[in-house]
Amino acid sequence: MCYAFSGDSSGRSTRETSGRLSREQIYVLVSAASMNLGCMMAYSILGPFFPKEAEKKGASNTMIGMIFGCYALFELLASLVFGKYLVQIGAKFMFIAGMFISGGVTILFGVLDQLPEGPTFIVMCFLVRIVDAIGFGAAITASSSILAKAFPNNVATVLGSLEVFSGLGLIAGPPLGGFLYQSFGYEVPFILLGCIVLLMIPLNLCILPSYESDPGEHSFWKLVTLPKVGLIAFVIISLSSCFGFLDPILSLFVLEKFSLPAGYVGLVFLGLALSYTISSPLFGLLSDRMPNLRKWFLVFGNLITAACYMLLGPVPILHIKSQLWLLVLVLVVNGFSAGMSIIPTFPEMLSCAYENGFEEGISTLGLISGLVSAMWSVGAFMGPVLGGFLYEKIGFEWAAAIQGLWALISGLVMGLFYLWEHSKTRRRSKAQNLIGTEEEQTALLPNET
Repeated sequence: MCYAFSGDSSGRSTRETSGRLSREQIYVLVSAASMNLGCMMAYSILGPFFPKEAEKKGASNTMIGMIFGCYALFELLASLVFGKYLVQIGAKFMFIAGMFISGGVTILFGVLDQLPEGPTFIVMCFLVRIVDAIGFGAAITASSSILAKAFPNNVATVLGSLEVFSGLGLIAGPPLGGFLYQSFGYEVPFILLGCIVLLMIPLNLCILPSYESDPGEHSFWKLVTLPKVGLIAFVIISLSSCFGFLDPILSLFVLEKFSLPAGYVGLVFLGLALSYTISSPLFGLLSDRMPNLRKWFLVFGNLITAACYMLLGPVPILHIKSQLWLLVLVLVVNGFSAGMSIIPTFPEMLSCAYENGFEEGISTLGLISGLVSAMWSVGAFMGPVLGGFLYEKIGFEWAAAIQGLWALISGLVMGLFYLWEHSKTRRRSKAQNLIGTEEEQTALLPNET
């Protein structure tokens, strides 16, 4: 199913005009898809070989984990700042500059093996990852805002569809990086993928439209203090931490529990990545076509995610034997539940902001995009740290169950909030009907002399 909206470069609100995509919308989709694919591939190539290379340079396992973790922390800070000042900087400039920075530092990462081992290598790894996080934070914040501006009535559908390219980047990055590293050495994976990202810049300079707008009057603080937005932000942190939780420890658990060859461990992760990639466009389409379903997606997506993490081990109190087929099945289901609960978060935040007086325009879109990216980064930072700590202390089975409790709490809290919101709406409706009935009765009474 296709949609079309005509938008102009001055940033006026777009309107649905026909049954197909406009040229401007196609250009926006191509730009966003290229950024998602290229940057996610560049981000994910480190996994298969960088830890081993860093160990050779004298980095401890803790330090390697911090090098990975600092990315999410600085993406959080960058997203908040860029979301606030999106209008002043310009969405197109921010998008292009972010891609340029990300591509450039990816190439720079490829020459770090030439540095002497010890503190010099470690410090430069931190600096390059931090700058890369800032660049990606700028690009993803601008991208989400531009997409929401170009597709105001189909935000979830478009964002869900573009998650396919993010998923493909995350899926293709590790095996491609591993192959290039094994065939050509440390430098080639980074230089090649960095050049691919940089080569996308001239294309985006030519085709990406410019959206301009006046700075908004509202702040991040006012947005976050809206109860519904605050709860959805908590949901985003919870779901992001669930993804990040698996990164450092799932492969260790699979190798230890099932004695799989190292080459097959990556295939276990594919169950989660592929199901999320496939389900995201579906739930995006349903969220736009039937907005009333978004609340149910958020609630039940979190509850299903919680159940999946209880079964990953499984948790010992269930007395279920751990089996490889069960683990893969749970990861597949988790991918679908993640798509169910993640995709509606952006349009739900956006509609809540509009209902509470935020102006419709690129300024509000920048605030929402920055907040979503920032909350995702919080979870991406907390998940691996919590996962590694709990795995070391109590084992994978109980660690996964505790992580699942987070999703369970966020699902229950969102469910209770929606029930309260529904009852409040019904009371208000009854009160309005009662007032209307009294006014009609008063009008029908004969005038007393």
